[in-house]
Amino acid sequence: MENREKFSSRLGFLLISAGCAIGLGNVWKFPYITGKYGGAAFVLIYFVFLLILGIPILTLELAVGRASQRSVALSMDVLEPKGTKWHWFKFPAMAGNYILMMFYTTVAGWMVYYFFKMAAGGFVGMNADEIGATFNNTLANPTLNVAFMIAVVISCMLIVGKGLQNGVEKITKVMMIALLVLMIVLAVRSFFLAGGEEGLRFYLYPDFSKLMEYGITEVLFAAMSQAFFTLSIGMGAIAIFGSFIDRSRSLMGEAICITVLDTAVALMAGLIIFPACFAYGVDPGQGPGLIFVTLPNVFNAMPGGQLWGTLFFLFMCFAAFSTVIGVFQNLITFWTDMTDAPRKKIVAYHIVALIVLCLPCALGYNVLSGLQPLGEGTAILDLEDFLVSNNILPLGSIVYVLFCACKNGWGWENFMDEANAGEGLKFPNGIRLYVKYILPLIILFVFVMGYISMFSK
Repeated sequence: MENREKFSSRLGFLLISAGCAIGLGNVWKFPYITGKYGGAAFVLIYFVFLLILGIPILTLELAVGRASQRSVALSMDVLEPKGTKWHWFKFPAMAGNYILMMFYTTVAGWMVYYFFKMAAGGFVGMNADEIGATFNNTLANPTLNVAFMIAVVISCMLIVGKGLQNGVEKITKVMMIALLVLMIVLAVRSFFLAGGEEGLRFYLYPDFSKLMEYGITEVLFAAMSQAFFTLSIGMGAIAIFGSFIDRSRSLMGEAICITVLDTAVALMAGLIIFPACFAYGVDPGQGPGLIFVTLPNVFNAMPGGQLWGTLFFLFMCFAAFSTVIGVFQNLITFWTDMTDAPRKKIVAYHIVALIVLCLPCALGYNVLSGLQPLGEGTAILDLEDFLVSNNILPLGSIVYVLFCACKNGWGWENFMDEANAGEGLKFPNGIRLYVKYILPLIILFVFVMGYISMFSK
């Protein structure tokens, strides 16, 4: 087995772990869900679920990674009691990583395409209908979708191929710092838009009467699932980074830092989008088209909009790439743990394999548009997203919870010893019953409601 690299600094660990969690869910999904469910009141509920759901599971996953010093390929093999079958979890966990990349790389490709199109002035002079048609034409073009997907796969895999410190850490640190700077610049610009005050009020001042419009159960599920999925917990994508750190810091404090960074990006995305939408009379809750249809219209109407639009889609590219690089690192480490093959050889195989695996999604809105796996109007992307978001992530999180909390798993005492090793905030021993019994019920609620929501449409 290759010598296991370590992060060169704590900052590198935090930025890369947060970068894996920070993705399109923060800057694409969070703003339109917040807009749909009433703004600030929804955000407060979301914060509660981050605290009681996200942070504990993130700590559990990091502890398994650090204690085993392995990826999900062998982490439970190392820690499980003899004769148990926890190690079988590696197969659905890694399937989740692959399926996530099968559609995420295509969406990342759309961000790259829009960045170049915006920078070249491709939206200048277009009206709202023409901008809407541009996105539809993008989806309908198989060559464009495949080309940008391949560019994302090759560029991100080559970064991972350079190793943890020289590739992943070096590039992701620069991207994450640039992402945070870009967000601050864009948020300040949006803050001073004439007419944007109403958007800030909608976003920052809770109005709980708005929650009644959709029903409290639906709003709770939306907040719970967003808090759950935004951190990419449940399939070993975060545990891998625990395996690259030493025991100088306790893990709950690190989990909180990652969550704060992840949440800060989501909140900043709202500060960028809501004032702009209200300033230009745009509905902020109109769904996924917010990024590709609505915002280009906003930038077109804004003085200096080409510049601000270009910076916005550059920031979107950084958000998408940080997740792709993080998950690719997990894939490569999985196979180095399993096979002891040279890293560069595994990277080369993966470039070919991932391009093939990602083709169905890239062709799902054009050549394969006749395939509507979840009903009329759906695409291959919807099926792949459903498999990961509604199945592998919640069920995988239950596995991590039970593995750490149950005697026939790794066990609570072992988890506590690992989680609380080093300086920093300690994981409270008194919440064992909550972790063992209540937390799985919350996750099951997310799982069941996900199915109800999917099949009630």
